[in-house]
Amino acid sequence: MEKRKDGFLIDKGASEKDFIFGTRAVMEAIHAGKEIDKVLVQKELNNDLIKELLKLCKADGVPVVRVPDAKLNRVTRKNHQGVVAYISSIEYASLDNVIETCFNAGKAPLILVLDRITDVRNFGAIARTAECAGVDAIVIPSKGSAQINSDAVKTSAGALNFLPVARVKNLFYTCRDLQKSGLTLVAITEKTTKNMYEADFSSPVALVMGSEEDGISNELMGIVDEKVSIPMLGKIESLNVSVSAGVAIYEAMRQRKK
Repeated sequence: MEKRKDGFLIDKGASEKDFIFGTRAVMEAIHAGKEIDKVLVQKELNNDLIKELLKLCKADGVPVVRVPDAKLNRVTRKNHQGVVAYISSIEYASLDNVIETCFNAGKAPLILVLDRITDVRNFGAIARTAECAGVDAIVIPSKGSAQINSDAVKTSAGALNFLPVARVKNLFYTCRDLQKSGLTLVAITEKTTKNMYEADFSSPVALVMGSEEDGISNELMGIVDEKVSIPMLGKIESLNVSVSAGVAIYEAMRQRKK
């Protein structure tokens, strides 16, 4: 955050090219097919135009978050009319198409599922490693995930321009679908005694990484096929999530290079 001369706080994490504001401007962007990460709508607003916007967002699967006016003012001091939309810097991929393409090419898919990774720089670093190691796609939830903005692309060193990212409404059901497609769901977590190096990552697999705050959700932990941990020899119990992802991804690559 940065404080203006008038004492107002401005969100410096949002560049003006990463968002648009105004009800009609946001609606036009959705109609034009722009990739929208999420739309922030002022809590109290419920006029006919807002109702039309909400209906449009629902039809197009665009996440909507009701927020206080102060939140919108932190994004921009311009006349936002109670509506701000964050624009994605990438075009989202179809996970089904990625999986099908892998199997058609005779390749065992390697998918990375990110459960509520909210830090943009962590996300960018993970994407950079994933692209370098040949991960086929990253899967993120439509709500509760880092915004894929210019900062994320920059942190990824441009990897997000090449690596497919699938945004899904429900991570739980998507993971179930991955299992039905023949992928083994493996949780990378410190909440197990099984060593990661004992696992088989050479077959079709989806590696699940949890949030910076509380790891993988209980909901996903309840359906994974396997739980493995990264060996820790020091006094600190866990690694940064981007480092953990890198270790797991490169172990998968090592096994697949045999």
